[in-house]
Parts: sequence; C-alpha cells; structure tokens
Amino acid sequence: MSPPNVRILVRLDIKGPHVIKGINFEGLRVVGDPHELALKYYHEGADGLIYMDAVASLYGRNHLADIIKQTTHNIFIPLVVGGGIRSLTDVENILNSGADQIAINSASIGTPELITAISHHFGSQCMVVSIEAKQKGPQQWEAYYDSGREPSGWDVIEWAKHVEQLGAGEILLTSIDQEGTRRGFDLNLINAVSNAVSIPVIAAGGFSSPDDLIKATHQGKANAVCIGSALHYNDYSLHDIRQAAQTAGVLVRQL
Repeated sequence: MSPPNVRILVRLDIKGPHVIKGINFEGLRVVGDPHELALKYYHEGADGLIYMDAVASLYGRNHLADIIKQTTHNIFIPLVVGGGIRSLTDVENILNSGADQIAINSASIGTPELITAISHHFGSQCMVVSIEAKQKGPQQWEAYYDSGREPSGWDVIEWAKHVEQLGAGEILLTSIDQEGTRRGFDLNLINAVSNAVSIPVIAAGGFSSPDDLIKATHQGKANAVCIGSALHYNDYSLHDIRQAAQTAGVLVRQL
C-alpha cells in the first residue's frame, strides 16, 4: 500500500467578519474576507480549510456557524473548525453548519474527558486536538492554551500521547514561537510529536517557502501542513507550493 498524500491545508483565523493574522498570536491585522479567501484557496487546490474563531475565548462560544454555512454552499473540501468549543452541543452545532472536523484546545486542557466524549459520539476522525507549543529548552516544549497566552503545565510530547489515548483522531501542532513569522517550521517539535503518536500530525506555525513543506514531511514526518501568512500575503500560491512538493518527491494530491 502506498503512503497517503501529504495534505496542504490553509488556516483562516476569524475575528468578526474578517480573516486576521498576527505574529506569535499577537498584533492581529485584517487580511481579507473569509468567504472570498476560502473560495480563492479552494479553486487553487487546497486540500482543506481550518477555521479558527480568534475571539471565542473572549465571548465563551464559537461564532463561526454563519460563515461556515456560507462557505459550504460552493466549497467542497474538508473544513476543520475550532475556537470556543466546550460541549457536545457546541460540536453538533458546528457540524450541522457544515464542518467536517472540530478542533479543541482550551477545552481539552480544562476538560480532557471531552475528547473521549466527542470521539465516542461523532467518531475519532472528527476529533482534532489543537496543541500550541512554546519552547522551554532543548527538545522541550510546554502546551499552551487561550491562543497561546496561558501555560498548561503539560509537556507537549506527554500531552500529545495523552490526547491520543483519550480518543483524538488528529493533532494540529502549532509552534507559538514560529507562528506568523514566516521563518520556517519548528522541525524538532514536529518530529518529536510525530514519533510519539500514531495519529496524523498537522504541522503549523512558520511556513515561509515550499522547502518548509518538504522538510516538515521528510524530516518532521508530518502528515499535513497548515499555511496562513505566506498565502494571505501572496508570498506563494498553492500551485507553486504543490509543484515544488511534487518535484521534491513529496506525495501530494494531483489536480
């Protein structure tokens, strides 16, 4: 059996009616309209979109249902939605809006049993745990929550193993130190987590060029990469990235 294709995902951080982007989760700037950007990336060949409600922790709930409903009218790729999801009812509402998977971070730290409950009710394939990692020393990272503001006390590698045991079907792994910097992925972090778990790992935080995708999959062993700033600011197109990956021998979906 041949290995599965590496997925190229696009992250859209949403605040109100806008897509926003910052550096290290701070200094947020408006970069576009959610529906226009989603449609653009869909037509360019994204394998999926990751929607994150950037202010969900402030309001205590996810506000993306209407945006997701609008998106699913004419976009037919998997949608992952996260931010402010704290209960099975929240999950059901998001899935009914058109999402394929949900991502939780803060709730997984505060209520780890929610991972198991979601996995049992909706299937582990639906359950993505978002891990925001901040480096604390050589080969040592701590898991943070609340958009990278609050330390959890959990070692990232141990937390990754734990969420897999609880029923997570996938991990969205973001380096807080690299997020939005366009300085490249934290390959040591990606590799350490990928080696510690058997579920797919999505590498996020720091994409700067197609070479980062190649390194994340070859050296980091990631199953997917998540890109934001480099696309929003037109550093590269998804076509450029996919072509470079194919040239380097990375298995990606043929368009």
